[in-house]
Amino acid sequence: MRDLLRFATAGSVDDGKSTLVGRLLYDTKSVLADQIEAVHRASVDRGLSTPDLSLLVDGLRAEREQGITIDVAYRYFSTPTREFVLADTPGHVQYTRNTVTGASTAELAVLLVDARHGVVEQTRRHAAVLALLHVPRLVLAINKIDLVDHDEGVLTAIGKDFAELALSLGFDEDAVVTIPVSALVGDNVVDRSARTPWYEGPTLLGHLEAVPVTPPEADAPFRMPVQCVLREPRTDYRGYAGQVASGTVRPGDEVVVLPGGTRTTVVGVDTADGPLDGACAGRSVTVRLADDIDLSRGDVLATADVPPRVTNELDATLCWLSDKPLRPGARLLLKHGARTTQVIVGALGERLDTDTVSYVDAPETLRINDIARVSLRTADPLPVDDYADIRATGSFLLIDPPTGNTLAAGLVGTPLSLPS
Repeated sequence: MRDLLRFATAGSVDDGKSTLVGRLLYDTKSVLADQIEAVHRASVDRGLSTPDLSLLVDGLRAEREQGITIDVAYRYFSTPTREFVLADTPGHVQYTRNTVTGASTAELAVLLVDARHGVVEQTRRHAAVLALLHVPRLVLAINKIDLVDHDEGVLTAIGKDFAELALSLGFDEDAVVTIPVSALVGDNVVDRSARTPWYEGPTLLGHLEAVPVTPPEADAPFRMPVQCVLREPRTDYRGYAGQVASGTVRPGDEVVVLPGGTRTTVVGVDTADGPLDGACAGRSVTVRLADDIDLSRGDVLATADVPPRVTNELDATLCWLSDKPLRPGARLLLKHGARTTQVIVGALGERLDTDTVSYVDAPETLRINDIARVSLRTADPLPVDDYADIRATGSFLLIDPPTGNTLAAGLVGTPLSLPS
């Protein structure tokens, strides 16, 4: 079974993200003949002499007419080595919320810059959002290398500038790879280009196929939000179903049920195909316990040695997604794992200025795309970890009670530490 890599693309407007994604799909033969034919027809209608591969990604008609991407476009493709889920996020500053959405589950991000312009304000903005979300790996794709005569010096200079930015945001040095590409003509995207003989690194696809996909949650302590309780009265079967959010669970492990705090032992880990010796992060299973205890949807099973903290006071970082501003005192719903509870918004803290990648004074309200520190009080105690430690139990959503609309994405703690 091939493994799966989830990755996102980001970058400034007109840096060529959609063209790059289209090139990946086209050169890996991941599009149907009728889709290619439609792209050729649309390109001819625009008066282009070569197919506009960005149309393979920009599926909405309004986007095609404007020549921009205004939403997150998800695409699925595969190679003999690996399967991929790709999120192409918009470049405009007013769509920071879409970048958060697209990168929230990514194990890698491809950040594009124009070889003619290098690291610009939007590059810094996207890098800050990716650091905030703790995306573990970055590819800096220096696009349009053909428009600077495939100059090695351009790669060196831009790579150095970005390396300094990445280090200041907390990325490990070995987590960032720089690749010169031309999405338009295909240089170093899928096939190695003879026009960059000085470049000895991998192609973009080669790197995507080779990069490790083990998420950081795999080595974290065990956590599993319970989705439902499964009972079979005739056989006295009782199990607790959910997806392992982090770590590994095995028969014989001592676990704690939170927020209640009851301790017990795992006696079985089951799937529809039969019992397992163990299950790691990402696997959906049913866990059987040694004791018949009071446990229901929304509770969390966790390793007894290193449990999450249980609290109804949260210091968090919010990305506000709604057109309606957020004010202190607002009463909303908070969804954490499989549990939904009421929440009151307390004081608003410092706001992240994504233009300067620094924290500024607290605002009176949060407006769409704002990212800021916020204090919250929930009606029910929640078992939480800091987002920087375990993303699944360190993240939550704020929901509008009357409409059920998602208002904000929240991260417990301060996942982005910037130098003062």
